[in-house]
Amino acid sequence: MNNDKENLSPVERIKTNSNGLRGTLKESLADQFTGAIREDDQTLIKFHGMYQQDDRDRREERVSKKLEWLYSYMIRLRLPGGFLTPQQWVGLNETAEDHSTGTIKVTTRQTIQLHGILKSHLRPTIQSFNLQHLDSIAACGDVNRNVTCTANPSESPLQQEAYELAGKISEMCLPKTKSYYDIWIDDELLVDRKAEEDPLYQDRYLPRKLKIGIAVPPNNDVDVFINDIALIAIIENDKIVGYNIAAGGGLGATHGNEATYARLASILGFVDTEEKVLKAVYEIITVQRDFGNRSDRKLSRLKYTIDKLGIDQYRAEVEKRTGFSFEPAREFNFTQRKDRYGWIQNHEGKWFYTVFVEHGRILNTAEYPLKSGLLKIAQTGKANFRFTCNQNLILADIDEKDKPEIENILEEHGISEHTNNASALRKNSVACVALNTCSLALAEAQRYLPSLVTKIEPILEKYGLLEEDITIRMTGCPNGCGRSPNAEIGFVGTAYGKYNLHIGGDRLGMRLNTKFKENINEEEILTTLDELFGIYVQKRLAEETFGDFSYRYLHTLN
Repeated sequence: MNNDKENLSPVERIKTNSNGLRGTLKESLADQFTGAIREDDQTLIKFHGMYQQDDRDRREERVSKKLEWLYSYMIRLRLPGGFLTPQQWVGLNETAEDHSTGTIKVTTRQTIQLHGILKSHLRPTIQSFNLQHLDSIAACGDVNRNVTCTANPSESPLQQEAYELAGKISEMCLPKTKSYYDIWIDDELLVDRKAEEDPLYQDRYLPRKLKIGIAVPPNNDVDVFINDIALIAIIENDKIVGYNIAAGGGLGATHGNEATYARLASILGFVDTEEKVLKAVYEIITVQRDFGNRSDRKLSRLKYTIDKLGIDQYRAEVEKRTGFSFEPAREFNFTQRKDRYGWIQNHEGKWFYTVFVEHGRILNTAEYPLKSGLLKIAQTGKANFRFTCNQNLILADIDEKDKPEIENILEEHGISEHTNNASALRKNSVACVALNTCSLALAEAQRYLPSLVTKIEPILEKYGLLEEDITIRMTGCPNGCGRSPNAEIGFVGTAYGKYNLHIGGDRLGMRLNTKFKENINEEEILTTLDELFGIYVQKRLAEETFGDFSYRYLHTLN
């Protein structure tokens, strides 16, 4: 057990001394002389679903004028399973207009972020969410983050069961402190400190963030094995009979630090009841709480704890705490990992339309009024809004009689045309936020990948590969938010305009890719991909994906 109190990281001391994650946040918010908050509070604010950021495009200008950086905040909602009612979407749209840049961002964790919120707008933003029965509790920080699950009910009549489980796990793993309501909602809140005692997180929370995903085969649209805890529904006779539980996934690493690495989750075993699932998840978390590295935050994710203890010892410790043993894992089969665009009808006769949202950015441009179209749909009250881990949006649960009205709005605003006309590569692309707001970004991602895809498309067309479902992902740094290590083609930013190119990941999310070239610019990227695609069409096996071919090709080079 990691009890080395003399060697704790500074963040550990901030958490334990925070008075239930309150710190001096009220004093920071009251300070009108700066757009920033106090240094320790910058750690605590993450537990409330926020990050302090600044506009990195304007740093040089601000410094030259002897002004402080242009600080603002990102707020991320807690939306287990990624669901909003149409009324909540209308409210979210209004909040985004009033308090943020206006852009609504769909994340790879199946939720929503707003950026560019000034410090004076933080409380009004949270209070606006609260009126819509939404919150950002534990959307960031060293706790369980947003729980993801298979997005589209048309995939399986069992999706609702997985969605409900995601909500139960999220609720079970919420911190017990009422500091969120104390700071952001009600200054006069009387808090029962006894009720704030937290058997799961205690006063130290987790060593680092923890992510949970639930997949319902045959679609691995949640990229389930990249999660700290992965639940795979086992289906027999059209019923979920239990879940395989895996642990230890995570894609973040640090350039130049070989002790850090991406890892997929390892299967612990099978459990046959929801009660056991919840108990197993809870105790996997407590073992990480007690054994995880609290000295070096670069080595503090669950994957490192499992590799240090060994999977058998970790499983044994979990079983000791749960009071039951995992059964042997049961067979499952993934056949795809993508979103199904356009119209699909489910088993109940309801209609679903998956909108392609490039890298999750919902905004209006002169050519494409996406945000206005979605607002108009929400105002009809006839479609729910669901989000996918591929950064797309599903207009959901639409009655047959209402489908023509929704279809007309999609056409009027160019949404159906944009979704239909995007290439397969573009539809299978994912990018993290990166510049200009992420403080960790070394290179561009969401602002650059669309133009890079435009330059790759003619190369694919040259080789007859334009409709090939190749997954391509980009992150502005090695922390993995855009899931680039788990793609057939992955780009990891190293410096402005420079990327490591990774190839060889599989199409189903069951194998990580491998670094192929380091620190290359756009011209080198395009030349390299041209060569690889040329070899691929010449030497591919029957039905062989680009990821499987490039994995095989890498082995011929070694």
